[in-house]
Amino acid sequence: MTGDAPRITGDWLTAPATRAVCDALTGGGHQAWFVGGCVRDALLGVPVGDIDISTDARPETTLALAQAAGLKALPTGIDHGTITVVSGGIPHEVTTWRRDVETDGRRAVVAFADTMEEDARRRDFTMNALYADPEGRVADPLGQGVQDLRARHLRFIDDPDQRIREDYLRILRYFRFHARFGDPDAGMDPEALAAIAANADGIDGLSRERVGAELVKLLSVADPMRALAAMDQTGVLRHVLPGAGLRALGPLVHLEGTQGRAPDQVLRLAALGGEDPGPALRLPKKDAARITRLRDEATGSRGPAELGWRHGEGEAQAILILREALLEMPLPPDAMARAGFGAAQTFPLTAKGLQPRFQGRELGEALRRAEALWIASDFTLDAGGLLAAL
Repeated sequence: MTGDAPRITGDWLTAPATRAVCDALTGGGHQAWFVGGCVRDALLGVPVGDIDISTDARPETTLALAQAAGLKALPTGIDHGTITVVSGGIPHEVTTWRRDVETDGRRAVVAFADTMEEDARRRDFTMNALYADPEGRVADPLGQGVQDLRARHLRFIDDPDQRIREDYLRILRYFRFHARFGDPDAGMDPEALAAIAANADGIDGLSRERVGAELVKLLSVADPMRALAAMDQTGVLRHVLPGAGLRALGPLVHLEGTQGRAPDQVLRLAALGGEDPGPALRLPKKDAARITRLRDEATGSRGPAELGWRHGEGEAQAILILREALLEMPLPPDAMARAGFGAAQTFPLTAKGLQPRFQGRELGEALRRAEALWIASDFTLDAGGLLAAL
């Protein structure tokens, strides 16, 4: 990002599938501008995910132009100006320039706008109000986005209080975006934090699914601790997950790093504690069940090898670092290796091997006794030794 008029580059920008979408719009006499995250990420040199395009064409026109070009067009959000155009198997969200007419903190009533600047004014942060034409030339209609992105300064557009009251989810987006893109040494914008603290109660009116999705995204960032500490200090964290605390999460994040583990959002949720995050955040059932299992095993008494046998090496190691973080006690030096050792073991007995000596309820009890004996022997007893000990 050098010079006054930066340009973006990338294979996605010149891909025939994406060019076809832009050509359909511009060939019909309308504008096509990449906007938001794809422009921001391209300028930062990080991988680009979703491709969003803004245009002055009304949604019905976008639909017609895409179909005339032989592209699949879906009216996924036509009432709000969005058409999903699928080209080369890649979805492109094409949205007409908009302005807010009415907001209630959860959703907005919009009207179509005639200028890019109007469209930019309704966005959340200056670094997200950047546009680029099909050739990659960047437009900064508010005059702050490029500068703020260069400085990694996350700033609400215009009045932070107003932006937040339009959609209270922007409070959580602020912390997530700061964790990803903000300058950790510069701290957070005091004006933004004051507005967040004043409006934290608005989070209670959001759907728990939206809140949970934002928290999970934040917890997927390599180091979310500064953002979470600010959430705690501004009173936001108690609205997101009542009773949650950061005492164990900091050590857990550190241990993930020293162990070379990728960020594990579910494991980090287990470390946050507080109200059961399954129903509180409307998590998928498998994630809620895993949190319960992680917490139970981390505070239980099973050793590393047994954990490895029961849950596999990776999950056992996750349990062990959660245990260390929760209990504030270093693990034995060989704990991770022992988890791998346990994961490699195979129980030598089957129910069939205990019949006809044991039947019915006694069979299940015998299997459990044999399992306990085998684990206590450090997995050394074979089938004959276990049968003799029963």
